[in-house]
Amino acid sequence: MNGPTKSRNFSGPWPKTPDRVLGTSLIRLYQLTLSGFVGHSCRHLPTCSEYGYEAIARHGLWVGGWLALFRVARCGPGGTRGLDPVPEELAPRFRWYLPWRYWSAGHHTA
Repeated sequence: MNGPTKSRNFSGPWPKTPDRVLGTSLIRLYQLTLSGFVGHSCRHLPTCSEYGYEAIARHGLWVGGWLALFRVARCGPGGTRGLDPVPEELAPRFRWYLPWRYWSAGHHTA
């Protein structure tokens, strides 16, 4: 399999950089092992693990990891629910050295 890899909910190819392969592999390992014990109670579509996989594949481990972490935080009690796709592009105000801004990335896409 030498071609670009696609996630189940990510329609485009993604660069197989070491950080993205590591991050998506960890998400996939979680999906195959621990996910069954945690239960199927995600309040968003796509699920948090699918969101994390796509965010890392699309934006890299640093940015995608922050997006995924904040998505899981929003999924907790009193959090949001519903359709919450990974932003295709991020607005210029999102900088790698300001990770707290990724909390609202789904609402402020470019």
